[in-house]
Amino acid sequence: MRTGVFTTPRPVPGRRAPALAGAGVVVLALPVFLVGGFPLGGWALAAVLWAAGEALGVWLARIPSGADHLAKSGAVALAMAFRGIGVMVVLLAVTVGDKDLGVAAVIVYALAYTLSLGISLLEYFTAEGGRDGHSG
Repeated sequence: MRTGVFTTPRPVPGRRAPALAGAGVVVLALPVFLVGGFPLGGWALAAVLWAAGEALGVWLARIPSGADHLAKSGAVALAMAFRGIGVMVVLLAVTVGDKDLGVAAVIVYALAYTLSLGISLLEYFTAEGGRDGHSG
């Protein structure tokens, strides 16, 4: 019997490839901003938010989690959720104050996040299924 794609346990995907892909988007956006005359502050804001979010993610990944560390696992989950919420609040506040700057930052950050998420999902769903390395 074949196990469904969503029910097969898989290892957590690595963070390196998604983070580098997102950072690549941010870096490649700089020449586009310089040549296109877009607000450089928007690019800088997106770059700072991306770097800060990734740094927080690296720090949170170092905290032990799992069934043996339930309190720490809850704190990590809460911090990961507030990482995204914090970015959204900053981008919303900047966009309200300066539409061009905020929209530029939102576009760069959203593209970086989308590519990072896509690579994470690709790594997850193409990983060998099962805890013992065998797909069911």
